[in-house]
Amino acid sequence: MSASIGENEAYLREQFHHCSDFIIRSFKLKDDTLLFIAYLDGMIRVQSVEENILKPLIMGELPDGLDRLQSLTEMIRSNWLPLTNVQTDDNTEKLLQHILQGSLAVFVEGEASALIAQVQDFETRSIQEPKKEAALRGSKESFVESLRTNTTMIRRRIIHKDLKLESFTVGKYTQTDVALVYVQGLAEETVMTQVREKINNIETEAIIDSAYIEEWIEGNSFSLFSQVQNTERPDIVAASLLEGKVAILTNGSPFALILPITFWSGLQSADDYFERFIYVILTRSIRYMMTFISFALPAIYVALSTFHPEMVPSYLMIGISTARESSPFPTVIEVFLMLFVFDALQEAGVHLPNQLGPVVSILGALVIGQAAVEAGIISTPIIIVVSLTGVAAYSIPRYSSSLPFRIIRYLLLFITGLLGFVGFAFGIIFLMIHMVMLESFGRPFMYPIAPFDGKRIKDILIRYPIWIQNGRNKKGQKK
Repeated sequence: MSASIGENEAYLREQFHHCSDFIIRSFKLKDDTLLFIAYLDGMIRVQSVEENILKPLIMGELPDGLDRLQSLTEMIRSNWLPLTNVQTDDNTEKLLQHILQGSLAVFVEGEASALIAQVQDFETRSIQEPKKEAALRGSKESFVESLRTNTTMIRRRIIHKDLKLESFTVGKYTQTDVALVYVQGLAEETVMTQVREKINNIETEAIIDSAYIEEWIEGNSFSLFSQVQNTERPDIVAASLLEGKVAILTNGSPFALILPITFWSGLQSADDYFERFIYVILTRSIRYMMTFISFALPAIYVALSTFHPEMVPSYLMIGISTARESSPFPTVIEVFLMLFVFDALQEAGVHLPNQLGPVVSILGALVIGQAAVEAGIISTPIIIVVSLTGVAAYSIPRYSSSLPFRIIRYLLLFITGLLGFVGFAFGIIFLMIHMVMLESFGRPFMYPIAPFDGKRIKDILIRYPIWIQNGRNKKGQKK
């Protein structure tokens, strides 16, 4: 930076010459000292700056015995108590970065450094209830787009000095702030090292959402299963951190990333830990059975009705055959068509306004299904199978965890339509091999089932009481 205030002002105007929201305001102090402030309109608290910084600067006098910048810093700190970060900087690139991030820069004639005051104040969304991961009981808070608000919600839940936050800046143009959150002593150092390296190695022009980081850091990007969990609930992040996991928060994104994860993480709901464990055993059993139905039922129906009718009771097979008499397509084609229509209606319902989405999805499925049956294009059993498959998919608590099963559903249906139960068996075997070989930051994806760990299985297929999971009796004593 130059010591000439005119050169500094000209430089800034050149850098921001196409930015209509860039503001420069010049002033003269009582001792004829020239200064100007630079900021982006809409990014700072203008009224507070005028009342608590500009007015004291113009009306007051700088104390003796200090240079101008030191005097300005002391004056601002004494007149604006809420301000917690005032610093000086003579690096041009850093100065531009501070202004772009919403800081106020003060330049004084004869000084080669500028005063930086962090007075950011831009509109943000208030904390609301979770929409994708709603729970009947528990916290009603969800993350927002402000990184500092999100880290605060985590610190309110884990009040301990070992809760650590490491900062990163990612993206050539967006310069997105990213926070790596973990509990020192609980998180594995090997995982921490791997995550740091992956974040530092991200070379991209923009990070708009945490999903961008997810694709950069996961080990196998071509797997159907994500190796990173996303959540909008701060209580889930806090619980995961206390389990030794790591969280990544991204400025501008209301979703946090949790790692490492296992296959079972996507099938667990927040309500599993807010209701009595006896009820959770039942709901989890139903959920796991419905998960299997969500991708396997169409293939099983095709295999039974087309290749292995002898495995179906005679009176039931007669009813299915009678219903299919007027259908012009093979069973596998019928199922493909109805699954495609069902997914299309579901996708349409997601992108329509909230008031219209459910109505269009439900009415569309009823009208199209009924019309297809009456026209003889689709048989009635197909409607039942596809409807049950769709309902089963909705039992998976995390939307992102249900997406792989939608693709597996089609793959299994295709191979079963060619080879019957032999193809179905091959498909399940290949799926299990892939899941067993998959890892999430060094942790096997099917852990603790494969490899088996009896101590960790207490919260997988069923949920033991919290005090048993912690290895204690009800009096708090270790077993």
